Amino acid sequence: MPQMAPLLWLNLFIFFSLSLILFFIFNYFLPPYFKTKPFFKHLKFKKLNWKW
Repeated sequence: MPQMAPLLWLNLFIFFSLSLILFFIFNYFLPPYFKTKPFFKHLKFKKLNWKW
């Protein structure tokens, strides 16, 4: 099985390090995704007062 050259290992390390850093940066600076309106807030429940 052939061995990888040291420069190839360095390229892989740089590539994955930059992708990890970009992933953290995008997660930090992009606003979180919120749905427009939750479904349960549209439902109005009537409170029934039972008089037995």
